[in-house]
Amino acid sequence: MLAKRIIPCLDVDKGRVVKGKKFQDIKDVADPVELAMRYNNEGADELVFYDITASNEERNIFLDMVERVAATINIPFMVGGGIRTIDDIYRVLHSGADKVSINSAAITNPTLIETAAAKFGTQCIVLSIDAKETEPGKWHVYQNGGRTNTGIDALEWAIQGEQLGAGELVINSIDVDGIKNGYNLTLTKAIADQVNVPIVASGGAGSPVHFQQVLRDNIADAALAASVFHYDLINIASLKQYLTQQNIPIRSVS
Repeated sequence: MLAKRIIPCLDVDKGRVVKGKKFQDIKDVADPVELAMRYNNEGADELVFYDITASNEERNIFLDMVERVAATINIPFMVGGGIRTIDDIYRVLHSGADKVSINSAAITNPTLIETAAAKFGTQCIVLSIDAKETEPGKWHVYQNGGRTNTGIDALEWAIQGEQLGAGELVINSIDVDGIKNGYNLTLTKAIADQVNVPIVASGGAGSPVHFQQVLRDNIADAALAASVFHYDLINIASLKQYLTQQNIPIRSVS
């Protein structure tokens, strides 16, 4: 079994890492490059950077920050937000990112996933899905930073994303984002049961137990979290030690 991954998420707005709850009440946290270095040293397996207002403001992503992060850390990282074209993807990868996350642009133009996967490889193209429950057992895809309900069924979109060539799916549960009561296991497993690409669970982490729950077999391949790491509520090295004790295959901290 492949080792599970622990991935700190850095939401960036105007050059600063920020954090909110359910995609609202956004507060300043730290400098992204400094925080990236900290997580690199603490044993994170990967990092994710989201420019959370780029799509809604229809502006280009923060390439200068991508270059500074690439020059600072030695673990893989993914970048998303404001990526609308093949040229955008090229610039982000050329600036040093290992993967690109596509969200709103893929909803508007699904062929972007297919074209990008063919040009850069499926391993570089990640479909990020912001999902919110609209009725029991049914989730819709939201876009523009969780502001707009597309009416698209999240499970159907995940299946289509894999078929188009996305090499990985990040499942962001808006309902539990920032609440710290645990990942949305129902949503994550529902999607994991329908696809054959790696699943990254996002939203709701509050304790080491929550990571253990979502990283069990047949749920998620990686767990993404933000505030529990940003505010030192969970130490990555200690978390990995706990998960190892729970028989979760995990990469050791070097």
